[in-house]
Formats: sequence, C-alpha cells, structure tokens
Amino acid sequence: MSDKLINMEETATHTGPKGVINDWRRFKLESMEQENLPAAKKELLRQMSSPNKPKDDSRANLNRKMSVQEYELLKEEDEGCLKKYRRQCMQEMHDKLSFGPKFEGVHDLDSGEAFLEVIEKEHHTTVVVVHIYNVGVKGCEQLNSCLDCLAAEYPTVKFCRIDAVASGAAERFSDDVLPTLLVYKAGELIGNFLACTQHLNEEFFATDVEAFLNSYGLLPEKELLLDDEEENDVE
Repeated sequence: MSDKLINMEETATHTGPKGVINDWRRFKLESMEQENLPAAKKELLRQMSSPNKPKDDSRANLNRKMSVQEYELLKEEDEGCLKKYRRQCMQEMHDKLSFGPKFEGVHDLDSGEAFLEVIEKEHHTTVVVVHIYNVGVKGCEQLNSCLDCLAAEYPTVKFCRIDAVASGAAERFSDDVLPTLLVYKAGELIGNFLACTQHLNEEFFATDVEAFLNSYGLLPEKELLLDDEEENDVE
C-alpha cells in the first residue's frame, strides 16, 4: 500500500452513524474552545454536546427540563456550528479527491517544441486548453481575456496560448481558422475548434466560452469555493 493511501486512511473520518456523531461532537467542542463564548453558555453547550457525563451529575440537574431560552441558545449555536462542520467535511473530501497539479494564469508558449512538451508531459489527469492566435485577427484578443478569467476559476486546467507563427505551423493555422482552441488530456486531442468564435456571439465573455467548453464536457467541476452569504451566516 502506498504512503499516500496510508496517509489518507489515517486522516479519514469515522464512518457509520456512531463515527459521524463522535466526529460532530468533537468538532463542536473544538469550535467552542476557539470562540469567545461566555462561561455559562460554553458550559451549557459542553454538557449538551459532550458524550461524557456532565460536571454536575446530581439527580436534580439530570432530571430538570430545558428552559425555552436554553433550547433557543442550543438551536442557534447548533445551526452555525453545523454549517462549519458540513463545510469542513466537504473541503476534506474535496482535498482527498483532488489529484494532479494546479496552475496559475495562462501559460504563454513560445515555440512548437514547448507546445508539444506541454501536451506530452503534462499529468494524465490534467486538461490542457491551447489557444492558437494571431495578433490582429478578430476575436483572438477577446478570447485571450476570457481565458485569463477562466484560468482563475479552473486552477486544475492548464490554459495555454501560442502565436500561430511561433508554433511553426502557420500554414495550417492561417487567419481564417483563428482563433483556434485545442483541448488535450493524457496526450490525446479531445477537442478541436477551428475559428471557434463563430460558435459565439459577436460580443462574448468568459461565461460564454465556459458554457461552450462545458457543452462538450471538457471542463472539470469548479473548485470548492466559500459562499460569502453562508460564511457571513456562520459568523
């Protein structure tokens, strides 16, 4: 068994109802320790969350009914803590399933050799999108701007661009077939779009290019991102 698999097994959370409950209790107690809670509120939450016996185990304390204020307090605290716990579980799962390198920005290729190298030597799970352009050809500059945006949203995709002349195949990529988008994975061509802007409106944006590539299933799931509204609710 590889070290990677061993590490994943050691850090994996417990499975089954009992394991999930214990994970939730531990997370809730750890969250309470990190927050600036009044002592009385923290102790009440600790008693209700912990599987251990309360500090005050008298019969009167064990049998008394929870007040409406205490119920509302626990309900409010549970909702916020549960959101944090759910997001942590989703992030851990996402991290374990996200293999392969990540990239920043669009990579400029300066030769045909660099073009071939990025196709043949990139990680087998990585989708490589190459834009072949020529300065002055309609749509090329706009498509470059769109790919700059998409590169930020899809860090596991390697976005590249290369001038048609620099590619060494200017006769194949004449102005009438530009801009061209070529998509590769594991060294195989999986998308070949000549004069690709003919499939878009005259004025197009990154979302239009994204939708076009997604219509062929060429982009992976987006990275897990924090939702600002939910994050504010938790706080």
